[in-house]
Amino acid sequence: MARKHDRVLIVGAGPVGAIAALLLARAGIPVTVLEREKGIVPDYRASTFHPPTLDLLEACGATDAMVRMGLIAPVMQYRDRREGRIAEFDLSLLKDDTRHPYRLQCEQFKLVGWAYEELRKIPGVQLCFGHEVSDVAVTEDGVQVTAMTGAGPVSLGGDFLIGTDGGRSTVRKTLGIAFDGFTYPEHFLVAGTRFDFKSAMPDICSVNYTADPVEWYLLLEIPDMWRIVTPVDLGREPDEAVQEKQIQASLQNLLPRAEPYEIVVKAIYRVSQRVAGSYRRGRAFLAGDAAHINNPLGGMGLNGGLHDALNLTDRLIRVWHGAAEVSLLDGYEAQRKPEAVNAINAITARNKKLLEERDPQVRRRNLAEWRRIAADRSLAYEHLLQTSMIASLRRSGMLG
Repeated sequence: MARKHDRVLIVGAGPVGAIAALLLARAGIPVTVLEREKGIVPDYRASTFHPPTLDLLEACGATDAMVRMGLIAPVMQYRDRREGRIAEFDLSLLKDDTRHPYRLQCEQFKLVGWAYEELRKIPGVQLCFGHEVSDVAVTEDGVQVTAMTGAGPVSLGGDFLIGTDGGRSTVRKTLGIAFDGFTYPEHFLVAGTRFDFKSAMPDICSVNYTADPVEWYLLLEIPDMWRIVTPVDLGREPDEAVQEKQIQASLQNLLPRAEPYEIVVKAIYRVSQRVAGSYRRGRAFLAGDAAHINNPLGGMGLNGGLHDALNLTDRLIRVWHGAAEVSLLDGYEAQRKPEAVNAINAITARNKKLLEERDPQVRRRNLAEWRRIAADRSLAYEHLLQTSMIASLRRSGMLG
């Protein structure tokens, strides 16, 4: 394949962009990574890595690195705020389907930091922090990007571009690609505390989904704290909800105690369910949140984005080195977009509906269904195949 620039541009240096860059660079493809931030941003919104993601990242060394930095969670629970534990699922049921029959809890910025260190060891890699992309132009033989820096605008060229610049993606917008879907009316609050919930709630595990018609929550243990994700009441302003007093109230509602909680992390954000109309414009591609976003109930957004990166870079590597025709790139969207619609968005939307259900009769049926599935080994196994994303990756052909 004739190349004008001998380089691939990656816009956005979060986990999806960093892993895409590493996979390409390790395959001998020069990459330039453009990131508007000046360094790593500690972002606690995503910390769950599913079993097949760990399998797929094993070859590049990311899995071993994350296992060293993270926390292995072999069990997950569905709970009810009033009734407590409803159902428990042991991922060891997947031992014949994956080399990693567990969830790994590891903050995404730790993966990014590890990938940056690996990228700095590879010749031909350019890490351009403080570069905010403002325009993307696709031509027949490449892609031209304009980025704003502290010293003014710069222009860079590449043979291909991967946009991994998040839900508000400038790449997607400048390419004129629609982002259809919806945004939930409520904000989501994420907070972190070092209080050990297992010491006071001995029946919980490291991954807990708790249903409640007023204030459902997701409670996750990560290596150095516990994270809680919960909705913000529509009648409360976001600035008010993120104040210490309100977070304390939410935590006390979860587990009343005499002492205040030590809050070490807090953030508030909007959540949407959207999928890009197209994952490609010529030589420019979208991956991760730039291509699809969803609510965090299931840990599928980050994992789905990494699956995008693995799929797309494998195709680019083969085309770049002459092992396949350029037409191989046409299969990226065909393989990845249906899973964003049918698996990632569908499952996370269903999870939210189950947790927040207000109708008493429907709630009772939902809780009974969780119990029934957990009590039946074959049903529990099928449930874990879906929630772990193994079934999704098999449907798309990325797993055997």
